[in-house]
Amino acid sequence: MKAINTAGLIERPYPVQDTLFFKIQGDPSSIEMTSKAVQKIVKKHASNRFEFASTEEEAEDLWQNRKYALMSTLAANPGSRCWTTDVCVPVSRLPQLVYETKKDLADSGLQSTIVGHVGDGNFHALILFRNDDELKNVSDAVHRLVHRAIALDGTCTGEHGVGVGKKEYLTEELGENTVDLMRVVKRAIDPDNLFNPGKLYPDETKQRLKE
Repeated sequence: MKAINTAGLIERPYPVQDTLFFKIQGDPSSIEMTSKAVQKIVKKHASNRFEFASTEEEAEDLWQNRKYALMSTLAANPGSRCWTTDVCVPVSRLPQLVYETKKDLADSGLQSTIVGHVGDGNFHALILFRNDDELKNVSDAVHRLVHRAIALDGTCTGEHGVGVGKKEYLTEELGENTVDLMRVVKRAIDPDNLFNPGKLYPDETKQRLKE
């Protein structure tokens, strides 16, 4: 929220504290009833502020402001670059993951913004760096984040996909037999390895070396 405020992309500032955005859909009466239920629940869990968008325009502005996270993080820190990554865990484990990740990033001296789709246990870490030394620290922090998520029965990625950056974690997450089966299926439908070559599974040579 601090990054969103500092970047100057919104009309009015938000309180700088952990914030949940709820998107409620339905007819007007069901939206009102649901919003009251949500307000009651969050108050029970120590929320000290609840803001309801009563018009379509207010709702659109509120939801759009949520999407400014990445742009705001960069705009608030000129000269920085950003490593964006995501993981996903069971919703019940998300508070632990967020708390431990925020502490890890702070202890590492890294500046970051965390946003997520908490309804499905997915969150994105936007971690800033200015030089190669800081980039190495960010890379190490991302590795720790992924291992932390997997240890909490989660997955190495929720939305971003596996690809080059996350394929090394598949065996840890799914098990060697499952990854081998995935390779067999891919070879059956893609014998010439034309579909995303080298971007889906851990490199078999490196995997054997690890073993």
